[in-house]
Amino acid sequence: MLQQEKKTDYNSVIGFALIGIVLFWFLNNEAALVETQNQKITEEVQTTTTSNAGVSDVSVLKTPVTDSSVSKDLQEAYGAFANAASVSDLSEKFYLENDLVKVELASKGGRVTSVYLKEYQTYDSLPLNLLREDSSRFNLTFWSQNRRLQTNDFVFETTESRYGDKQVISMRLNVAQDKYLEFAYSLAPNSYKVDYNVNFIGLDDVIQSQNPIELDWSVNVPRQELNKDNESMNTSAYYFLDGEVDDLSVTSDDSELVLNPDWIAFKSQYFSTALTTNNLFKEVLLSTQEHSGSDDYLKTLNASTNLNFNGGSQSYAMEWYFVPNHVKTLKSFGIGLEELVPLGWSFIGWINKYIVINIFNAFENWGFGYGMIILMMALLIKIALFPFTYKSYTSMAKMRVLKPQVDAINEKYEDKMKRQQEMMALYKETGVSPLGGCIPMLFQMPILFALFRFFPSSIELRQQSFLWANDLSTYDSILDLGFSIPFYGDHVSLFTLLMTVTTVLQMKYSNSMSASNSQMPQMKYMMYFMPVIFLGVMNNYAAALSYYYFLANLITFAQQKIIAGMTDDSALLAKMEDNKINAPKKGKSKFQARLEKMMKEQQTSKSK
Repeated sequence: MLQQEKKTDYNSVIGFALIGIVLFWFLNNEAALVETQNQKITEEVQTTTTSNAGVSDVSVLKTPVTDSSVSKDLQEAYGAFANAASVSDLSEKFYLENDLVKVELASKGGRVTSVYLKEYQTYDSLPLNLLREDSSRFNLTFWSQNRRLQTNDFVFETTESRYGDKQVISMRLNVAQDKYLEFAYSLAPNSYKVDYNVNFIGLDDVIQSQNPIELDWSVNVPRQELNKDNESMNTSAYYFLDGEVDDLSVTSDDSELVLNPDWIAFKSQYFSTALTTNNLFKEVLLSTQEHSGSDDYLKTLNASTNLNFNGGSQSYAMEWYFVPNHVKTLKSFGIGLEELVPLGWSFIGWINKYIVINIFNAFENWGFGYGMIILMMALLIKIALFPFTYKSYTSMAKMRVLKPQVDAINEKYEDKMKRQQEMMALYKETGVSPLGGCIPMLFQMPILFALFRFFPSSIELRQQSFLWANDLSTYDSILDLGFSIPFYGDHVSLFTLLMTVTTVLQMKYSNSMSASNSQMPQMKYMMYFMPVIFLGVMNNYAAALSYYYFLANLITFAQQKIIAGMTDDSALLAKMEDNKINAPKKGKSKFQARLEKMMKEQQTSKSK
């Protein structure tokens, strides 16, 4: 019995051996399975790298976590795209960034949600963001399996990489392997332009090609400037067509269907967002709407168009421009974006483009402060216009020294026609033109109009301080009234006051040196009426413009004093008398003959 108990239990040995063999087999197969999975992952990464030739530093694919099964409701609602809809609450943010801009992208909708221009701030010193996620929209609407779907309802799988020196972000709405909708964004260093491609890959059996794909872009334009009303007046939807830029109304709600524009843009006073593409926009419906009831937004701007999807794999190449409205910067893109800066129509714009801007940039390149630049511009322009000023003043001086003779004619002749004939004869004999003081001034008006458009449009002056003005691009308030005066505003602009005072003094001096007051008494009322009008208009305008006009008045006053010191009334009268004696006797001029005929006809009609 004892010997039997010490006998080896072969059954247990065999059992343990079998268990060991099973465990060994299981562990080997588990290792083989892991190796196989790792090999598949390696092959996928290699495939991705190969398909993006020239792309380096490919990051790990950021795939939203999904449930193992999609609910029946989602499958009913979204069909082949149900998997992306099941993670619609898992949106992440991704960024394209260089020294100029920081572009924020959201995986939810695969769209741009914020754009920060790094070199600029808002009027209250906050980061300047061209659009905000909760008040903007960029969406594609398409039909799939008899379902109307929108890209804003889906979360896109995102890959970050580099292509040369460009940052690249690829956002994909996957249906199956080699079947996806892709939004591809790329940004180069030191650039405001973002390349944007919409790629439909293998979706011909998923997206219905008989229905166009709708593109909708909408932005509530955020306020960036101190003067909200003025900024709103410079905010609208723009488009470029046949080499010219045009815009919707800036004063009221408006809409327009535009055919085949080269680009469309949402523009505010100093910043714009433009979208351009080659031969994609066949018809674009643009609209603007006032944004009432909010101090944070200016207007709601909308654009909608269709993408013609013909099935299979298709790509649409576009470009975003997130830009300051700086003429030189906009011009560098070569697509006419510089026309977004409102420099004036016709020859007014020509003066700004080819004369004023070049003068301004030259002084700027020399390193002068902007207050000094405006002073030097005023000096240079007034010196260039001095011949016209001199001609105008001497004409007024001639009229002044002839005033006693003109008064004598008025007393001698009661008949208006005879009186006018004698005056015209006097002017002709002495070589004086009654309009000689006005015509030279007309040549200066285009310069004044050009500068009226230039200074408020110059982003270079934005948030640049000078003396008491914190920002030369807006009004320089030295006193907030706490209430609003109609036609004037709720503040006091000191540069505007100085401009108004010097305008009154300069006009008063000019009128005292001419004979116009006696011949046209209404001029004394204009002397006060016009400055009051300018006071109301300019109080809410750019301080740089009021400062320039103030300087121009001072320089004009100085020039007139210099000319007055050079003019001898007795010598001038002697010269005119000599002209009267030595002037050859001529018949009536055509102008004089027409004037006499017109006066005779008036007298005849009155006698009847």
